[in-house]
Amino acid sequence: MLALNRQNQIVQIVKQNQVATVSELATQFKVHEATIRRDLSTLEQDGLVNRTHGGVVLNEDVSSEPSFHERESVQFEEKQRIGAVASEMVEDGDNIILDSGTTTLHIAESILDKDNLTVVTNDINIAARLRSAKSIKVIVTGGQLFPDSYMLNGMITDEVLSTLHVHKAFIGTPALHHKKGLTHFDEQLVPAKRGMIKAAKKIIVVADHTKMGGISLHKVAEPKQINHLITGKENEESDLNKWQDTDIIVHLA
Repeated sequence: MLALNRQNQIVQIVKQNQVATVSELATQFKVHEATIRRDLSTLEQDGLVNRTHGGVVLNEDVSSEPSFHERESVQFEEKQRIGAVASEMVEDGDNIILDSGTTTLHIAESILDKDNLTVVTNDINIAARLRSAKSIKVIVTGGQLFPDSYMLNGMITDEVLSTLHVHKAFIGTPALHHKKGLTHFDEQLVPAKRGMIKAAKKIIVVADHTKMGGISLHKVAEPKQINHLITGKENEESDLNKWQDTDIIVHLA
C-alpha cells in the first residue's frame, strides 16, 4: 500500500474511533511501528492529527465546523471587511457564484447596489439577503438543506452547477494552505465547491486569518486553480510571505 493511501485510511480510522495507538495501526496495516510513526509525523505536520504518547487523536480544528449561528459572530469585523473588498471585484453585469458561508454572506450585503447582476448561490441566507435588490437576479441551486448552516448540497446542487458558466466564483473554506491549496474536512461538501470552481473563469477565495495555513482531509483545489485570495490584515507578515511564491494575488482587508 502506498504511504498516502495508508495515511488517508489512518485519518478515517481516527475520525471514526476518536483515538488510535501506534501498535493497533501497525497491526492493522501489517507494517512496522516505525512506519506508522513516520505516517503520524507527516499527518501531524499537515495539521490533520495530534500525536499523543503512544498514539494519535484527530485535530478537531479541521475535522468539524460550528453551526452558522456560532460562526456568524466569529471574526465578524474581519469578514465584513473581506466582503467589502470582494464587492469591489464585482462589476455591473457580472454573473457570479457565492459559495455558502458567513464570509460570503458579507459579500452579498456589500453588492446590493450593483446593477444587472446574476448571483448563483447554494445558501438560503444569501438568497434571502439579496431578495430586495431589484437589479440582482438570484438563482438558488437547489439540493438538500443543511439546517445548521442553511446550505444546499448534494446531487441536485452538483447537477445544477455543472450546467453553469459564470465570470467569478467567490469560494469559502475552513482551511487554506499555500502548498496544499483549498481543503475541507467534509467529503460531502467537496463536489459542490469543485463544481463552482469549474463553472467560473476567475476564482476568488475568501478566508479570514484563522483559516490560513490550515490543512484538512479532502482536497478541493490546488493553489494554481485560485486567482485571488482575500483575507484579513490580522495575518502575520511571515504567514503572508509564504504566498509570494504562488501565482495567487493576495488582497488584505
